[in-house]
Amino acid sequence: METTETSNVRNIIGWAIAGLLTALYLFSASGKFMHPENLAQIHLDTWAMIIGIGEIGSALLFLFPKTNIYGAFLLSAYMGGAIIVHMTTQQSILFPSVILIIVWIGALIRNPQICRNCEKK
Repeated sequence: METTETSNVRNIIGWAIAGLLTALYLFSASGKFMHPENLAQIHLDTWAMIIGIGEIGSALLFLFPKTNIYGAFLLSAYMGGAIIVHMTTQQSILFPSVILIIVWIGALIRNPQICRNCEKK
């Protein structure tokens, strides 16, 4: 059973992680709108607008508590794609992997019932 103080700390940490990740993804999406030529080296420049819109939508879903888990799934798929692109272009996968882990830490903090459901037999 969670105390009120623990619940408040969990809530603050969850909102902080969600807010920081949302800001990161919104910044990333803005680059896709302002500088789509950056995606030309991986032949995705024609998809920049769609990728940016998807990134914004996923980040906003992740931000709000009722849709947080849907946003986590979509951001996981997005980061999976980023990891694949990094692997195919011989770049380090450390940054997208760490962001993916932080997405799931944030999702689990904000949705503790996910872990509780796993323990039931």
